[in-house]
Amino acid sequence: MSALTWLNAEAFTVFGQKVIWSDMIGNLMGLAALALGWRRSLWTWPAQLLSGLILIAAYASAHLAGGVGKQLLVIAVAVFGWRAWQRGRQQAQDGSIAVRTATWKERALLLAGAALGTLAVGGLFTLFPHLSWSPWADAYIFVGTIVAMVAQARGLVEFWFAWLLVDLVGVPLAFNNGLAFSGLVYVVYFALVLWGAYDWYQRSRTNPAQALEGATA
Repeated sequence: MSALTWLNAEAFTVFGQKVIWSDMIGNLMGLAALALGWRRSLWTWPAQLLSGLILIAAYASAHLAGGVGKQLLVIAVAVFGWRAWQRGRQQAQDGSIAVRTATWKERALLLAGAALGTLAVGGLFTLFPHLSWSPWADAYIFVGTIVAMVAQARGLVEFWFAWLLVDLVGVPLAFNNGLAFSGLVYVVYFALVLWGAYDWYQRSRTNPAQALEGATA
């Protein structure tokens, strides 16, 4: 049995939903990446990269080309985030990752990028139906994930809320496409997002000057 065949094999069944290995392992790695992000650990990015690699198999098994494309971009942004946090840590006096709240201009740019990106990707998925069973939901998740990760790479508190908005659509879509484990981890994701958002917000208020310096590095 090849590694890919094993990853797409059934691990167990819960509530009548089959859970495949790639869906389970990829999402557990995603949870680990989120927890490491909350701790501002540089290892959040390798965890994101590994999660993306494994989830490619899960989305491919569900014939969700949009999900596969999203994970490829996740891998690319994970490399960008690793480099950005390395630079920020090298420039910080205490070697930590500085975090801050976004400016209104940055929030506007993130929202505009999310809206325009969703329209562009959703239009592409609509023109080529074989790329996605749910063009607009897939496009929303596709673009929202990238926006969240870019905000995380910049050390912006708002990245936590971007993840939450992505999950609100991603979880029902995962259940509908047979990726049950993606839906079952939602409660844990939600708790981590709230906890992480609170922690990052408190840290951004502790030393805003340092946070701004780290974000502009």
